[in-house]
Amino acid sequence: MTDLSAFIAATPLADTHEHLHSEEKFLAESPDVLQDLFDHYTQADLRVAGATPEALKKLTDASDPDLAGRFLGVRAAWEAIQHTGYGQAVRLTAKRVYGLDELVPEALPAAQKIAESFRRPGERLRLLRDIANLSYVQIDDFRWECTPSDDGFFQYDISVVGLVQGNVPEGCTTPDAVREHIGARFAQWAPKAIAIKSQHAYNRTLLWQARTDSEIAPLLGKTEHTESEKLALGDWMFSRCIEEATRHELPIKIHTGYYAGHSYMPIERVPSGLLTGLLRAYPAARFVLMHTSYPYGHEQIALAKHFPNVFLDLCWAWSIDPYATRDFVRHAIHAVPANKLFAFGGDSFWPNVAVSYAFQARTWLTRALQAEVDEALLTEKQAIAVAGRWMGGNQAACFNLPQ
Repeated sequence: MTDLSAFIAATPLADTHEHLHSEEKFLAESPDVLQDLFDHYTQADLRVAGATPEALKKLTDASDPDLAGRFLGVRAAWEAIQHTGYGQAVRLTAKRVYGLDELVPEALPAAQKIAESFRRPGERLRLLRDIANLSYVQIDDFRWECTPSDDGFFQYDISVVGLVQGNVPEGCTTPDAVREHIGARFAQWAPKAIAIKSQHAYNRTLLWQARTDSEIAPLLGKTEHTESEKLALGDWMFSRCIEEATRHELPIKIHTGYYAGHSYMPIERVPSGLLTGLLRAYPAARFVLMHTSYPYGHEQIALAKHFPNVFLDLCWAWSIDPYATRDFVRHAIHAVPANKLFAFGGDSFWPNVAVSYAFQARTWLTRALQAEVDEALLTEKQAIAVAGRWMGGNQAACFNLPQ
């Protein structure tokens, strides 16, 4: 083991993006071994590889005790996807969490006993803090309400996606009423939040335009809106959210690039270059662009190189396409200031999935930086310094956290 690999393996990793279920839900509904192994991202790869919807439904039906039968329905698809980023994460969970060198039906009953042992108070925290070696996790649970843990380990984003999609708050029929509603919500929850978050690219284009009060005022009294009207409302309300976030010193996280799921991705909606007007309009805001805008990584690197208010978050990217993310990292080293990049977010719902994605991120980050050392582009000391920034130092600075 090199000094670089030892440093990356041992250093606590800031996790800037999860959708983790609460402790209460974890205790009541924690996944069985097959649900744990085959999370929702992996199910998309399985479906694309030919697994039927019926087989996927059976795979994740924890009420069915026939573990082998549930797995056999997707085994052919599993063999086809085991080397994708999602597939690698499954193999990491199998090995690191369940002690399985190979995923075979006869090994599942013993693994299920391990899965059952996790369902106890405090285990969710232990898996994330002690096994994944995360310094904290930032959670988007799709709500305004933020309930951070007292020790600061579990931090929460304010979800503003509904507003950016053009959904007008109930009872708000004038621009001033909407502005007052948004201001009140921020006053209530911003002191407890770590950032605001929107994944509106799943429902509309990332392209933003400045909108005026007079433009959106006639739309607020309507009960139904056209697509262009919802875009106008969403743009205007996103502007108000960005103003409030800046006032409360909260970064703005934005999903860019690839969609979760399968069979639906209007790819023209997702390039992060569509955000240039927004980045120019709010130079005092801090924008965290997520997921490398895959497959438009070079475009996102260019934004971070050009705009002082742009930061890049590799959350989810390592599992989408680890090779592309490795190359993204290497390009970023030589194009973007070193204080602009965040190394990890699992983007997952259950703790063991975050554990495996953290292992995966450390593995591929090591490969990327070791290649820089091997090619004499960085010294090992320099590579360790970059890793330290990306694994936690940059995040602490951006989110106003203790170093």
